[in-house]
Order: sequence, then C-alpha cells, then structure tokens
Amino acid sequence: MIDGTIADGRRRAELGMVLLAGVITSGAYVLASLGRNASIPAGIAVFLMFVLGLLVLAHVAVRMLARGADPMILPMAAFLHGLGWVMVARLSARWGGLQATWSLIGVGAFVATLFVVRRVGDLRRHKYTALALGIGLLLLPMVPGIGFSSGGARIWVSIGPVNFQPGEFAKILLAVFFAAYLDERRHLIVESERRIGPVTLPEPRHLAPVLVAWGMSVVIMVGQRDLGSSLMFFTLFVVLLWLATEKTGYLVVGLGLFAAGAVAAYNVFGHVQTRVSIWLDPWPVYETKGYQNIQALFGLANGGMTGTGLGLGSPQMVPAAHNDFIFASIGEELGLMGAAAVLAAFVLLVGAGMRTALRTTKDFEKLLAAGLTTILGVQAFIIVGGVLRVVPLTGVTLPFMSYGGSSLVANYVLLALLVRISDSTARELREVPVREGRR
Repeated sequence: MIDGTIADGRRRAELGMVLLAGVITSGAYVLASLGRNASIPAGIAVFLMFVLGLLVLAHVAVRMLARGADPMILPMAAFLHGLGWVMVARLSARWGGLQATWSLIGVGAFVATLFVVRRVGDLRRHKYTALALGIGLLLLPMVPGIGFSSGGARIWVSIGPVNFQPGEFAKILLAVFFAAYLDERRHLIVESERRIGPVTLPEPRHLAPVLVAWGMSVVIMVGQRDLGSSLMFFTLFVVLLWLATEKTGYLVVGLGLFAAGAVAAYNVFGHVQTRVSIWLDPWPVYETKGYQNIQALFGLANGGMTGTGLGLGSPQMVPAAHNDFIFASIGEELGLMGAAAVLAAFVLLVGAGMRTALRTTKDFEKLLAAGLTTILGVQAFIIVGGVLRVVPLTGVTLPFMSYGGSSLVANYVLLALLVRISDSTARELREVPVREGRR
C-alpha cells in the first residue's frame, strides 16, 4: 500500500524550487531597477506578491490535480518565465505590464488544462478534430481582414483588440494528431514496409493522413514565410515517426528530405538566401540587414563571464531585444554564467519531459510527451542557435522567455499536458495512493 511518501516528496521539492524561482525573479527585478534608476521600485511588494501568488497558484493546482507529477517541470518553466519577464520589463515598462497580464492568463490556462484534461488518453479519440483545428489555425492568418504580416511573416491574427499567433496553438494540436495516428497505425506502418534499393519505406496509404497533415502544415508555414515553425513541424513529424516505428532509417530519410528542402528553399525564396548570407557573413550588410545580428554578438561579448549587471547593459541597442534576441540581452547583463544557467534550465526541462515519455507505458502518452518535449527543445535550439550564429536565425520565440502572449499561453498549456502525463504514469506505478488515483 502506497502511503503517498513519493508524491508528497515530489510536491515538497517542487514547492521549494518554485519559491526559489520566485525569489530569483524578485531579486532580479530589484537589481534591474537599481541598475537603471538607482532606486528600489516603489511597487516591489506588489510585484513580489503577484509573482509568488502566480507560482503558488500553479503549484497548488499541481498538488491538487496532478500530485504524482515530475517535480522538475513547473520550477524550470517558472525560472525561465520569471527571468524573461524581468528582462522584458527592464527593456520597457509597457511591455512588462502586458507580459504580466499574459503571465496571469498563461498560468490560468495551465490550471484550466489540468482541470479539464483529467486523462490524456481521451485526446486520442479526438485526433481528427485536433487535425482540423490545427490546420484551421494555421490557415487563419491567410484570411483577409484578420490576418496580417509582421517582421516579414504572415503569422498574426487580429480579432478586435487582441493580436495573437494561432500557429503557437496549432503545434500542440498537430502533436496530438501525430501521436494518436501513429499510435493507432504503427503496426500497419511497420508490417507494410517495402524495400526500394537500400531504403525501406512504408506503404503510402498507411501514412497518407499524417503525410497530408505534415505537408499542409509545412507548406502553409512556408507560404507565410515562417520557416522556423516549418522546421519545428518537420522535426516533430520525423521524431514521432521514428519513435513509433523504431526504425532509424526514417531519421536518415528525414535528414535527406530536410537537406533537399533546405536547398530548394534557398533557391526559391530570396529571404532565405538573405538569412543564410547574413549567417555566414553579416559584416558586409552591418548597417542594414545584418545590424541586429552583429549588435547581439557585441552585447554577448560585452557581457563577458559575469555580465554587466542587470540594468547596466545596453540591450536596447539590439532591435527585437525583447523577443527574437532576448537571449542576447540576458547574455549581456548576466554574462556567460547567466546564459549557461538559462541553457541548463532548458536542458533540465527537456530532460524532465523525456523522462516523462520514457516512464509511461502507454504508447500514445509516450509519443505525445516526446512530441511536446521536442517542440520545446527544437524551438529553444532554433532561436538560441540563431543568436549565437550556430544556425541561420529564424523568427521563433524562446519558450517562456520572449515577450508575447500567444507563445506564453500555448507553452503553459503544453506544460500542463506534460504534467498530466507524468502524473498519470505515477498513478499507474502506484506512486500515488490508490484512493487518489480514482477518477
């Protein structure tokens, strides 16, 4: 008989780390204000209560609705969110205020998702609904009158006073569809494989729906000039197909298709050629298209090992410092050590997500947890790698850190699904008392 010791220990550990994230956020907020204005902000008590209140609310929701969940998931997201929020507020008080509103909505979405989705397996029955909604959201920015372009990509929708990116929510819906469909058809896909020369491929009819979904999502994203999201959807599809079939050949074929697609995109789209040329050598266009990339590198170099100090740097010299280049802002004011702490938090968050996928015995939940974690990991890699010039820069947000409501709310929904899967596994393994495992 399990007495709840394991679950209680996880929640105590989570509470301690969540409170630590709140203290770090509040301390960073004070330091940023001292560095900028040489005074402690008058509303620090209100800010502290708001931050701690949000974090405690999220923790209480997990304690009540998902007691057995992994204790690392929420604290790592809280640390990243808090640090990003401080940097956004340090750059602009107006952006900071708006981000506070979206933070409240995001945590509310986290709690609501935990309350509504009691059994993740139930989502499998709605896979085609998820597909339709996902494709519909991707198409929404193309609708005249409500869709509009910003930063060269047509990925925004304006409904009344609210602007948002529907693609941020589409990625979750498509992950649900991919996981459900591949779980249902995995045996047919494997058993119908044919060898064509050195390559083994499945019968096309068994992969047709998921190929159509993937193809439509990628084509739509390319048409909207959102190549970062296209890469994310492509990676999600290949990873889940590989996990479902356990065939390494799909990774090889996926890499080949990616290479072919990259070459085709480079030859067809002028903006892709521009981004690649800036990635390889931004100096010839320093005063125009390469300006923000080089300024970001200057900021990182200025930060050195320990940073200039919060509020003492010049991150505002980098255009889009609050979203695409927020990692450069953190690297400047917190230095290599602060940037490494952010990367470590992402590694721990991705590790917790993959641990969730490995622990569960249900194939759908395993695929969904791996898919959701892949979204977080790939998105973080794309934007951090772009800032550091490891890969060409593409316009995606840094999860939980960049300014923007759509990304923040969607990532909190994603986080709640990971928490729910983790809790479900704990209940299966009887790490939560049986009386609490009943629904």
